[in-house]
Amino acid sequence: MNELPQQLVNGLLLGSMYGLVAIGYTMVYGIVQLINFAHGEIFMTGGFGALTVWLILPSGTSVLLALPLMLIGAIIVATTIAVGAERFAYRPLRGGPRLAPLITAIGLSLALQQAVWAWYPGAKSARTFPEIPGGPFELGPVTIQTGDVFLLIAAPISMAVLGYFVMKTRTGRGMQATAQDPDTAKLMGINTDRIIVVAFALGAAFAAIGAVAYGLKYGEVQFRMGFLLGLKAFTAAVLGGIGNIYGAMIGGLTLGVAETMAAAYVAEIPGLEQLGGQSWANAWAFVLLILVLLFRPQGIMGERVADRA
Repeated sequence: MNELPQQLVNGLLLGSMYGLVAIGYTMVYGIVQLINFAHGEIFMTGGFGALTVWLILPSGTSVLLALPLMLIGAIIVATTIAVGAERFAYRPLRGGPRLAPLITAIGLSLALQQAVWAWYPGAKSARTFPEIPGGPFELGPVTIQTGDVFLLIAAPISMAVLGYFVMKTRTGRGMQATAQDPDTAKLMGINTDRIIVVAFALGAAFAAIGAVAYGLKYGEVQFRMGFLLGLKAFTAAVLGGIGNIYGAMIGGLTLGVAETMAAAYVAEIPGLEQLGGQSWANAWAFVLLILVLLFRPQGIMGERVADRA
């Protein structure tokens, strides 16, 4: 158990990435009651947007200097695709059968994945992502890899900015009003179409931040990277209480820690030796989702309408 602090930190870092992506699911669901299954692929396009910026910069550019530009590129690509999807794929279906936008989201997810595979140079295999130079940082019994430093900084700052935006700004209050009752919000003069666009854009921006963190952590981006991570982020949103922005991050952290601990320690339990290790980590993540749906379907933080966004 002397590895416990390290495994806990690994889980929190992984969960932070899940949480950043889960925010997009929960914001869109909180306002339009839509589970945007294309969100994982929006995350993926953000990663390729960041990589594109890196590739067009002059050779020899420092990663630390390039990182802000890569982040901006990722956000621009992801938000453009998300806003376009809302305008041309989801908005025409608003008010129609509930199944129609869900099927559209699945179709859009596959289309984005195949578009990157077919048209992005070299995307048929994993593309190398730049790494932050320097060795790991030792903090007592815990080692922080350089690729995780960005995530360690970006996740809490992003959550603080989002919390301020939702609770303190006029647009944020409009998002809360639209989440509670869109018809009444319209009568009060709130442009609900604009609010929905903002929700899609914000969710995509957080996914883009998560995509840059993914690239720095794993050293690569690939066209399939949004599928499994998107499912886990959705799991995190449900775990925390879908529709609750703080619950999304708490769900992500919980899922990350549970997945990491299961991979590290389940094999030490007598009779479960074959169910441990990294190969079973994904399975344990979805087992946790099933348990939550069975025993607490509203999630850890429930469905607090006032915190929806």
